[in-house]
Amino acid sequence: MKRILSACTVLAFLLAGSAVAADNPRGVVPQNGFVPDAATATAIARAVLVPIYGAAKIKGEEPLIAKRDGDVWTVDGTLHCGALKSSDCLGGTAHVRLSANDGRILFVIHYK
Repeated sequence: MKRILSACTVLAFLLAGSAVAADNPRGVVPQNGFVPDAATATAIARAVLVPIYGAAKIKGEEPLIAKRDGDVWTVDGTLHCGALKSSDCLGGTAHVRLSANDGRILFVIHYK
């Protein structure tokens, strides 16, 4: 629950920073986009995934790994296989793509 609250706080902070200023009709646009780093991308992905798939399922896929390619962050859950090789491991993980520029959620799925 604390993670959801912190993710919501991050989202609120991002939205508050985008408020339109009277002298700038475009508002504040951060130089590195609204999702500048992996920690922010992961927090947004977690905030989206938990209501869809449940806190327990997403917590079981920690750590969430974020990688940026151009203007798109891809955040994937970790598949824990124990003693099995990853190629022999059954199951799937969450996968989220979001815009680094404005934080829009581009794609969400949970592979099986």
